[in-house]
Formats: sequence, structure tokens, C-alpha cells
Amino acid sequence: MDLLDSLVAKGLSRELPAREEALAVLATSDEELLDVVAAAGRVRRRWFGRRVKLNYLVNVKSGLCPEDCSYCSQRLGSRAGILKYTWLKPDQAAEAASAGVAGGAKRVCLVASGRGPTDGDVNRLTDMVAAIRERHADVEVCACLGLLSNGQADRLREAGVDAYNHNLNSAEATYGDICTTHGFEDRVATVRQAKSAGLSACSGVIAGMGESDEDLVDVVFALRELDADSVPVNFLIPFEGTPLAKRWDLTPQRCLRILAMTRFVHPDAEVRIAGGREIHLRSLQPLALHLANSVFLGDYLTSEGQAGQADLDMIADAGFEVEGADTSTLPPHRAELVAVRRRGAGTRVPPNA
Repeated sequence: MDLLDSLVAKGLSRELPAREEALAVLATSDEELLDVVAAAGRVRRRWFGRRVKLNYLVNVKSGLCPEDCSYCSQRLGSRAGILKYTWLKPDQAAEAASAGVAGGAKRVCLVASGRGPTDGDVNRLTDMVAAIRERHADVEVCACLGLLSNGQADRLREAGVDAYNHNLNSAEATYGDICTTHGFEDRVATVRQAKSAGLSACSGVIAGMGESDEDLVDVVFALRELDADSVPVNFLIPFEGTPLAKRWDLTPQRCLRILAMTRFVHPDAEVRIAGGREIHLRSLQPLALHLANSVFLGDYLTSEGQAGQADLDMIADAGFEVEGADTSTLPPHRAELVAVRRRGAGTRVPPNA
């Protein structure tokens, strides 16, 4: 297909595809699907080889969120049957992180429900990071605490946090349909604040909320404009007790097309298969590894994932390998940009650093 030849060429040179090309990927037929996977797989292998990065979620504060995001089991007014608890103690967070590291996780993601952290919450996170570093000095730590206030991103970086996750989730034009307590620009501002403080930006999407192809392309292109280093692709888990409980719009083939489109738009970024992969990709999960170079190991925030050993077996059976702690996830050119941001404006990273 001329379309796929063009997309591969652009992906290998880190060129942004045309919006029409991205839409065309989502419109391909089932007969063309394996060709799409193979094409996007070439781009994935160019920048990440056959490595798969493992990430592990630690839910450090669960439920009772004042925001009304329609997809979330922790939202205001949610009737989902989930655990609700306040902040874990540092040793509890470290113990949970150790379980992920023991399974091969390279990055630990500390996630707290809520609109955003207070300064006291940042202190709590700082203590957790210290406890984790005491056990695992080299593990990557990502924080996900909601909307940030001035100076909080700097404090997180000083505490040893490597990355900050704040997903855009949906297109700007339709964001008000899924959330009314904050706006799309609030999320964009937090991602920019994290980057300005020297944190690696992790920001992604949730597919399956009733969005159009145009909406999906809009949000994935917005993430490219933000230059996110890591792009998690979540597939809606329709929790009972939430407004989107009845939405089951996704098929495994649709999920693969979304991942392929994301890879073409973000050729050298860490594309992660995140929440909902087990229930929507189902038996096609191994094919998704040809598109994404990163997965979450084990459970998610308020839902169970595939058993960790099953993930490791799937990765090996598909011909991939777990990325080691001594290997940089991002290609050198992107890793250097992250390092420069962390060191401060106007600095350069020495060659081979």
C-alpha cells in the first residue's frame, strides 16, 4: 500500500505524518490489518528493537476523587465497588514497588486519586520515593498526582522523581463531554509544567469512550505537539457505577489500528499498552507488542490485569525480550533531550553520557 510505504518512511525519519494518513490507518479493513501491523512494526523496531519495557502501578491513594471524569471508577458519585483508602505509608509503597521490581518492572508509577496534590501530599510522595530508592536505587519513578500547582513539579524532580504522568485522555473539542470539573487546557498546562521542571513527560489517551476517528487523531496529534516521551494508550474499562458503564465499542482489531496510528505519529516515543488491554485486545495482545514497546505488568489502579508471569511468557513467546535496567528506553536523541531538561536550560549532555 502506498499509504503504508509513506508512513514507514516518515516513521523511520521521525517525520510527522499527515492527518489524512493517520485517519486512513484507522479506516483500514480487517484484510489489511496485518499489513498495518507489519508496517508499524518496522518503525517500532527501528527505534526500540525487540525490547519491551515493564512498568508497575502502585495506587498510593484510592477513591473519593472530587472530579467527575466519566470513565473513572474513583470519580465523584461513582458507585463502582472499589477499595477506598487514604495515602499509603512510605514502607507500604516501597513494599508494593518491590513486588513490581521483582517481576521485572523497570519503572514504578505512583498514582494518587484527586484533583491535584497539596504541598503536604508532595511531602508524602517525597518520603515514598526515598523509601523506594533505599531498596531499589536505579528504578525509574513516575508520579501521577493530578493537576500540579506552581513549584510542585520542581519539588518532585528534587525528590528524585523521573517522570510525571498526566493523560490528555480525549480530544479538546469533546473533552467537556467526559469531564466538567476541569478542562483540556488544565491537563496540557500540567504536562508542560512537568516538562519545564525537567521531568520526563508521560501523557496518553483513553480509547473507547464514544470518540470518532477524528477525535482520536486530534488527541494523538496534540500529544505529538507536547512532545510526550511516553504515550500510554488505555482502552476504556466500562466500570459498573460510572456513566460509561455500557460502552463496549472496541474490538481487538480496532485496538490494533489505534496502536498503529499512535506509533506512526510517535515513532520514537515510548508507546505503552495500558489499561484495558486484556479485555479488549484479548488473544491479539501478542500482536500489539509489534506496535508498542512498553506494557504495564500486573494489576491497574482499581482493576485486575493479566498475571505477571503470563505477561512474561507472552513477551517471550512473541519473540521479544524484557528491557533491562541498564538499557535506555528512549533512543539516544530523545534521551538526551530528557537529560538536558533535567539538568536545566542551556546545558548539554556529554557524549556517551
